[in-house]
Amino acid sequence: MNKWKGKSKGTILGYRIFVWCIRNIGIRSSYFVLYFVAFYYFLFEKKSNRYYTYYFRKRLNYSYWKTKISLFKSYFTFGTVLIDKTAISAGLRKKYTYEFDGIENLRNLLAEKKGGVLISAHIGNFEIAEHFFADIDFDCQINLVTTDQEVTVIKEYLESVSVKASSIKFIYVKEDMSHIFEINEALSKNELICFTGDRYFEGSKFLEGDLLGKSAKFPAGPFLIASRLGVPVVYVYVMKEKNLHYHLYARVAQNVKKRDAQGLLNSYTQNLESMIKKYPLQWFNYFDFWDDID
Repeated sequence: MNKWKGKSKGTILGYRIFVWCIRNIGIRSSYFVLYFVAFYYFLFEKKSNRYYTYYFRKRLNYSYWKTKISLFKSYFTFGTVLIDKTAISAGLRKKYTYEFDGIENLRNLLAEKKGGVLISAHIGNFEIAEHFFADIDFDCQINLVTTDQEVTVIKEYLESVSVKASSIKFIYVKEDMSHIFEINEALSKNELICFTGDRYFEGSKFLEGDLLGKSAKFPAGPFLIASRLGVPVVYVYVMKEKNLHYHLYARVAQNVKKRDAQGLLNSYTQNLESMIKKYPLQWFNYFDFWDDID
């Protein structure tokens, strides 16, 4: 069974190609190159194709041909998101426009002076959020809690081509639970803690919740921690739209009791499902999410 292993796809060669294209032929022309890349994945990425076909056919109830077209489009869209992330980091932020739906929710959260928890997902392009926050005078330290074991050389390369170092700090989940102290310290400074709640990997604790009509496993950590901290929780997403435009969403978790991790998960899956249905091509979980494929 192909489960997520805690490591993102991608090679440094791929990112070097993106940077070369952006600098030499422009962002929109770089998108054209993606038609060939997406077609390659459409033909040869058998495992991802299988799992994503299940997602479109069984969970979203797409027809056979709509599934095939959506599969190709999903690879293409994923490529455009990576190009955008690289381009914005490399100083081309002004090429993009955005709208923010719910900024008052984040400002109200910070006004309470207790810090706060953001929960996102591997949907859209959350990693570029800080570049848009700067435009709306949203001055707050964001700490991203992650188990991602992405190859360090890729991160180092992206930092080397960035005109400005990322202000996002990373808190890595550790077996000795020392990350809990880092989280509490950040909250004491009225900083924001951000989790992604949609990738469980084998060997870690999990909770089960319904998504798109079927039960799936979710990482327990984000929901256990967030439900016990006694601080506001906001769901955040940065979604790609047409013409180099992004839509930023922030929604407060509703009717969630303290120390009720399952209740928080249920609230999260309902919110995430609404985003998936609105942007079905931008949920980038290319593995057997529902444990439902033999």
